[in-house]
Amino acid sequence: MRFVKSPELRNILLLAAAVLCLASAGVVAPVGRGAEAGSTLEERKLPMKFSWVACQPNCRGWISAVGVVTTDSPKDFEDFARSRDLRGATLVLDSSGGSVNDSIALGRRFRDLGMLTTVGVSVHTRSGAGERARVLPEAYCESMCVFLLLSGKARYVPDQAHIRVHQIWMGDRADDAKAANYTAQDLMIVERDVGRLAKYTFEMGGSGDLLALSLSVPPWEDLHELSLDELRLTNLVTTDAVADVLPHLATPAAPVAELAPKAVQDRFVSGSDAASKSTKTAEAAAHPTGGVAAPAQ
Repeated sequence: MRFVKSPELRNILLLAAAVLCLASAGVVAPVGRGAEAGSTLEERKLPMKFSWVACQPNCRGWISAVGVVTTDSPKDFEDFARSRDLRGATLVLDSSGGSVNDSIALGRRFRDLGMLTTVGVSVHTRSGAGERARVLPEAYCESMCVFLLLSGKARYVPDQAHIRVHQIWMGDRADDAKAANYTAQDLMIVERDVGRLAKYTFEMGGSGDLLALSLSVPPWEDLHELSLDELRLTNLVTTDAVADVLPHLATPAAPVAELAPKAVQDRFVSGSDAASKSTKTAEAAAHPTGGVAAPAQ
């Protein structure tokens, strides 16, 4: 669409193409079978947990957000934030995604607080100088996590991080999407949520390219990992300097550690309740394959 000169018109055309691609495939929640690595694999399968990582006396600290977004996540964050001043704080993400509409609610809350975002695994290490906090750069931000990353006023992605996108889909039919049946109600839910996601994306400063890339990958294919060029094209990255989101990590006192290669595993484990929750929208009830989605609210 290089011939389209108006950015607004270009975004609309890209969104329309993405919706047509989604509707023609079948039919809402982020799903996929991306690879996971490291000892935090199981934590990423649990409901999202927010924790404050202190790194006194050299820095203010940051928020670690690990796990899948569920219907409880917005309230969990409010409970976490109640006794803290989080304006301008940095959010470090390590997540497989989750509920579309609850991720949108969280992302808007993060932007209201003027938060900064990045991807990584928060760890504490002990040495002769005592305990210190660090961020390991090899982490995963997949599906709706990418739209949480987009909520930051400043956004940094380490070279070792994996940013992966995928279509949203009816969660109760994601395991065998081609064989499942879909109703007009299902299509209505999908198109409504795509519209909500598009509005949110443009509010956060993302581009139509992010929607087009995400919505063009069906659930029976591997997630698409964004290249460095695509991270810039989609406006997911606003800075190449880690110091813009985690200033203390630019000093020798607490360097960003290199993470040794680890075994690759499939994200979803049979019998994981949290993983199945992450493949639903807030409105899509759990039914057997081919069931009917709950009425829209």
